[in-house]
Amino acid sequence: MALLPASEQPPRRIEIQEPAPAADGGRFPVKRCVGDLVTVAADIFRDGHDKLRAVVRYRGPGDRRWREVKLRPIDAHLDGVRWAGDFEIDRQGRWVYTIEAWTDVFGTWRDELERKLAAGQQDLESELSEGVLLLRAAVARASSKPDRALIEHALLALEDESSPEPAKHDLVLGAGLFAALERAQERHGTVSLDAPISIDVDRVRARFGSWYELFPRSWGGLAGVKRVLPELAELGFDVIYLPPIHPIGVTNRKGRDNALTAAPGDPGSPWAIGSLDGGHEAVHPELGTLEGVRELAALAHQLGIDIALDFAIQTSADHPWLREHPEWFHRRPDGTLKYAENPPKRYQDIYNVNWETPDWRGLWNALLEVALQWVDLGVKVFRVDNPHTKPFAFWEWLIREIHARDRDVIFLAEAFTRRAVMRHLAKIGFSQSYTYFTWKNSSWELTEYVSELAYSGEQEYFRPNFFVNTPDILHAYLQHGGRAAFEARLVLAATLSPSYGVYSGYENVELTPVREGSEEYLHSEKFEVKDRALDGPLLPLIRTLNEVRRANPALQELSNVTFLETANDALIAYAKQSRGNTLITVVNIDPHQTQEGLAVVPAQLGVPPIFTVHDLLSGERFQWRIGPNYIRLEPGVRQAHINLVESWQP
Repeated sequence: MALLPASEQPPRRIEIQEPAPAADGGRFPVKRCVGDLVTVAADIFRDGHDKLRAVVRYRGPGDRRWREVKLRPIDAHLDGVRWAGDFEIDRQGRWVYTIEAWTDVFGTWRDELERKLAAGQQDLESELSEGVLLLRAAVARASSKPDRALIEHALLALEDESSPEPAKHDLVLGAGLFAALERAQERHGTVSLDAPISIDVDRVRARFGSWYELFPRSWGGLAGVKRVLPELAELGFDVIYLPPIHPIGVTNRKGRDNALTAAPGDPGSPWAIGSLDGGHEAVHPELGTLEGVRELAALAHQLGIDIALDFAIQTSADHPWLREHPEWFHRRPDGTLKYAENPPKRYQDIYNVNWETPDWRGLWNALLEVALQWVDLGVKVFRVDNPHTKPFAFWEWLIREIHARDRDVIFLAEAFTRRAVMRHLAKIGFSQSYTYFTWKNSSWELTEYVSELAYSGEQEYFRPNFFVNTPDILHAYLQHGGRAAFEARLVLAATLSPSYGVYSGYENVELTPVREGSEEYLHSEKFEVKDRALDGPLLPLIRTLNEVRRANPALQELSNVTFLETANDALIAYAKQSRGNTLITVVNIDPHQTQEGLAVVPAQLGVPPIFTVHDLLSGERFQWRIGPNYIRLEPGVRQAHINLVESWQP
């Protein structure tokens, strides 16, 4: 004979399934920003026909008590089981939520009574006697005087033998009594999630921002960057990202265009970190001082800008750690150091640390101390170089430790690797991630990729940053497309992703590769000093795009995009909507030819049948309608529309 369950309590009869938002069923936190409205949903059901009630219970960092919000059924079809409710998060840190559901005994009784009356059944005294028991039990639990008085009044009426039965029916079916009982009745057969689900809440910059990458040595060092900061602020940039600013090694220093031998005066690659002047904790003497970093970060903060610093865990052969901690590095059997390689690429000037070192704790703590030093100097953003080649456990620990000291710090993962690895880095704590946007240049590729980022479930924890170029990536589309290609990619990045970035030189339409078929720049700034200034022809477009992004909440979110039919694969069109703000963007992704087509506005956008749009790029206004709208975009004249839905013209 099979044994019954050992518990003295009967088995649970309510199921809570598919809770959302969740990452891997709650194994990892989901991500949100301060001010977000969190919509919690789940499938909630039980056997039989009893009515259910459910709430989401949530608690913020430092809270001792749980707060709760009602969940309501949201399925439109008959017998739907999906429930949902919202709560707002108002501060950074780790939040948790759970879902609680129970059988609504009074609601079930009330529903049955109502259906029997509707069916014309008579003599329902037995049913009313059941109601008396429910009311008696609820009186003692009523927490407010009005609720208690209402329940007591109903109880007296039900127990009054002289009161006509129809009057009793009307009373117990009243909305006021139902609401009072909902607040006072016992939560019968309560079940909840097996474990609360976590939400990591960041400041808004973790989701939304415009990045500008520059090499300080090409701008006159840290002092030169400080001088140009006000101009960058006027252009609308929120984050200024600096590649490594540390001393650069001399041994095996690379020359111009990645030459194996450096000529006299060649500065070397900033990623070959460390010399006699110091390592990761130091500033290259030609760039400035630690105090200069503090001053730069302070001015940036006044201008509403974050300074992002490259966090590259690698060294040159001259880094102090090789002398002080030789056990932290890989050596071949003959004793020689093993330099970094990613075949066919070879980095003879760079050495990776040995994560398998017996002194791994010492290595981890040294890296934590380095990061905390820069945080103390005012650096609030780290662009992490190749995090996928370091232990996941290290990043999870490091990010947790830094956030325990300063929750404002943001981590951007520069990991162009396998999709599962990129997703995992986001799950374990990285605030944002580089993406494959650079290589998505056709309409169908962009539609497919952005839809995945926005709606596949990744949006709960993976925040994209669409960089249009990097010092390592000059895509063939830009090399052969000229200024029109640069404009198209700029508009796409700025309007599809809440966070996007440009590497300096983009505004000057720099498009010459080191050789055909390569994505490396000719005379790459990684290996030589440029004479940079904010004087490129694309700066007015960049300024306009950043102004449009700040003024329109729809462009500050990811999962609000609807792609539209265009009747021409060389055109891509999409709408973004948020809190009454609707924009429709159309881009000609063919940089060589004029393209004509349609932007088909679907009725489900909720716009009027006929409406006015304001093109935020040109300032023009057009009358549009639900259905097809003619589009003509000519490179050199008009590469894109960013149309704000403004009003309805009858």
